[in-house]
Amino acid sequence: MTSQAEDRPDTVGTPRRSKITPQREQEFFDAVLEQIRTCGYDAVTMEGVAASTRCSKSTLYRQWRTKPQFVAAALRSRRRARFTGIDTGSLAEDLRQAARAAGEGAGKDTGLLQALGHSVMQDPELQCALREALVEPEIAALREILDRGVGRGEVAAGHPALEYVPAQMFGMLRMRPVVEGEQADAEYLVAFVEAVVLPALGLT
Repeated sequence: MTSQAEDRPDTVGTPRRSKITPQREQEFFDAVLEQIRTCGYDAVTMEGVAASTRCSKSTLYRQWRTKPQFVAAALRSRRRARFTGIDTGSLAEDLRQAARAAGEGAGKDTGLLQALGHSVMQDPELQCALREALVEPEIAALREILDRGVGRGEVAAGHPALEYVPAQMFGMLRMRPVVEGEQADAEYLVAFVEAVVLPALGLT
């Protein structure tokens, strides 16, 4: 679907939320995200998701009036922070574990980001949902790791490199597939942290 109007049935007026179980709703979300990864955002249609989940298109439209709303809801359903719970008592080891966790999930998340690509920049709702789902929770958890390291005295509070650690980590996840044609997997990200991030912070 290339526009909201083109993919909306003529029979749909004011949407009415139908009663579906959380499990069924998650099936819809998983299906639309998988189609985005496989085909790209522009190629995804309500018809395709309905067919893959064996439901009627009108069921999807009763829940979500437009494709952007549907995709935004699917992204928000994935909200999580892989770095939550990492606390070894050592900032260097926490960053290694965070790198390992990020690398283990790199394929799906990076593929989703790349598939959404230009569409995210054109749709503020989609952009907001993407940040809420895949970016903000992990940046917040990563900053908590850094703050604990500062609190333990491992890094000075005003150290200039602290501000850039999240951008380094997430930038490497996004750019390695572009630059080298390979995912930034756990092994690669841990090596990156040890070679670049820890020296910048004065850690070993």
